[in-house]
Amino acid sequence: MKVRIAALFALVVALAGCAVPGAPRYSDVPDGQFRAGGVTSGVTLKHNQTVGVIFTENTVANLAYMERYNATAQGGLTARLTDSRITQAYVDSSDPELAINWFAQSLEKQFATVDFYEDLDSVLAARPDVIVLLDTRSKLITERSSDVQASIVAEFFDADFKFIGKAEGSDAKSMSPIWAHTKRAPEIAAQINQQRDVQINALHKFDVSLASLIKAQS
Repeated sequence: MKVRIAALFALVVALAGCAVPGAPRYSDVPDGQFRAGGVTSGVTLKHNQTVGVIFTENTVANLAYMERYNATAQGGLTARLTDSRITQAYVDSSDPELAINWFAQSLEKQFATVDFYEDLDSVLAARPDVIVLLDTRSKLITERSSDVQASIVAEFFDADFKFIGKAEGSDAKSMSPIWAHTKRAPEIAAQINQQRDVQINALHKFDVSLASLIKAQS
């Protein structure tokens, strides 16, 4: 599973990299390809089902954004001029694969198999029992803002694209300015690391939501 996710992640970043010059512009409306008619499915989620996952455009943009943020933290000019503790905090708190790997492990605990696909045609050809549309969004610290946000939404559909339900988690934190003159390097690094805490809090909330969704249908 980790090998397939890594390969898919690399492909997504390569395809999206040129299209995302800075922070991603997220759509307020998730991809509409599964929403024709808004029909609700009679299928219930069960542990023995196979699952196929595809990404929304927001997730593709978000992965590219996180990859660029992380790469800049590791090798940009700021990294070379900044205290190593601060640089490491930026790197540790912007892991591009954190949300995807966590999400994959969460689904693997609940379903028989979980596979990721590049697009709708690929998942249709594979014919899993359930199709999941994954939407992730992040906002990390910049020189202009210390507001941090993270969200993850997984919408579940049956093989006929009828809506089954969704699981979601989100968190946000507004912090004091990072680069206040009174702050020393350890304090700055600790504050930067809080943006990883925001991401993990959102993922924990997603796990609770997912478990509730499956329990409600059992």
